[in-house]
This record gives sequence, structure tokens and C-alpha cells, in this order.
Amino acid sequence: MKQTYTWTSTIHAFGIGAACGLHHVASYRTRIIFTCSKASLLSVILLLLLSSPARGQNYIRMRENMVQFQIQARGITHQPTLEAMREIPRHLFVPDDYTATAYDDGPLPIGYGQTISQPYIVAFMTEIIKPKATDKVLEIGTGSGYQAAVLSKIVKEVYTIEIVAELGNAAKKRLVNLGYSNVTVRIADGFNGWKERAPFDAIIVTAAAEFIPPPLIEQLKDGGRMIIPIGSPFTLQYLVLVKKKGNKVTTQNVLPVTFVPFTRSGKQP
Repeated sequence: MKQTYTWTSTIHAFGIGAACGLHHVASYRTRIIFTCSKASLLSVILLLLLSSPARGQNYIRMRENMVQFQIQARGITHQPTLEAMREIPRHLFVPDDYTATAYDDGPLPIGYGQTISQPYIVAFMTEIIKPKATDKVLEIGTGSGYQAAVLSKIVKEVYTIEIVAELGNAAKKRLVNLGYSNVTVRIADGFNGWKERAPFDAIIVTAAAEFIPPPLIEQLKDGGRMIIPIGSPFTLQYLVLVKKKGNKVTTQNVLPVTFVPFTRSGKQP
């Protein structure tokens, strides 16, 4: 037996059309009058529950779980980092095919042989540079822009370099559209840093180099910190913490990791 029902909601109306006969659709936020069986009505209700507001609430829970069980549980305590990662929609920084797993405990491919880092690694690298609200930070390896977005919530200015033009341009557009106005993206070889904007309070490198690029050490401010993965592809790599004090530079292996290799341009100095 079919009955007539009326519903007002923000939904993709065409989805109901698959389950019931629509008599009227006014707009995206609409009053819908339709006739269908009770069984079909259950499908409609499920569709409504999976509509944008419900998905948005689910992403909020996923971010909270990510922070609580992947990041805080492993010892990250820096509150600005935790707050940034609770807020930033990581699912908007991954390809559409991976939005459902954006908050999982691992890296994800973003195309062109590159990845978005595991959430814990993003948090670890952010915390260890001890970022402050007045800082200017350089990132080498923009990727999809997620690490830059996290930094943008904590520091005054973020300068980020990506060698893959397609990724860099997409990240630039994404960061602008999402309102991260204190991030500047450049398409270039990150080995040379960004001399015009130096010195930097901190530098984060998100690809594994064979050695620490000298220009990055030069562009690090006195008292500054750099975190960079060092090691060859397919071998054990370490996140190395670099500290600069006057003419003295110290390094410390802090965490075994696996990163994509540091890519250079064909035109190297």
C-alpha cells in the first residue's frame, strides 16, 4: 500500500526519485511531496541521514577520534597542533576515492607518486619544531597542502614549495578556497629553499633527502629548528631534528620513518 508523505530537508532530491515518485521539488533545500511504500520510505530516510549535515557531523567525529586515538595516544601534547588537526577537514586534501579513509592511521596517495602523510607524522613534525604564533615557517613538499594548512592555524606565515606543478597549483587553489590566507605556495625545486623570504623560524621537509640541503641550513634563523627525513629510498630513514645556534648546527635522529624521495629539478645548480 502506498501513502503520501511530505518532508522538508536539505538533500540531493534526485536520490529520492530513485525510491519514490516525486510530485514537487522546489529547490536544493526543498519541501518534497511524494508517494511510495513504507519500505521505500525507509530508503528515503536513510538517504536523508546520509545527506550533507550528517556526513559533516561524521567527519567531526572522525577527526576527534583521529586526534584522540592516533595522536594524543602516542604522546603529542602541543595544544595548537591538536586543535588545528581537530579543525582542518583532512578529507578535502585527499582524492575523492580516499575521502572515506582520510582519517585512517596511515599515509594516502595523492597522485604523481606522492602521498599525504600519516596524521601522527604530521602532528609529530609540527610539534617538534615548537611553532609559535609569531613564526614564519618554510615547508618543502606542499603535496595536497594539508601540512601547510595545519601550520597556518598555528603560525603567522607559511611558505611552501612544491616541485610537481600539478600538485602545487591544485594545493594553491585548495588553500585559497578553504580560506588559508597566510599560506604562500611556490612551484620550484625545494632544495634551494626560498631565499627571498628567509630567514625562517622553522623548516619542515616532507620528502626524504640523502643529506640536509645546505641552503635550508643557511635560511634557518639563529635559534631555529628544522625537521627533515634523511635516508635513501627503500632503506631505513630517520626524521632528523636540526637545531641552529650561532655558527653551530646540531642534528639528532628522532624517529624511524618512510617517506617518498626528495625530488630535484632537471636544472640543478
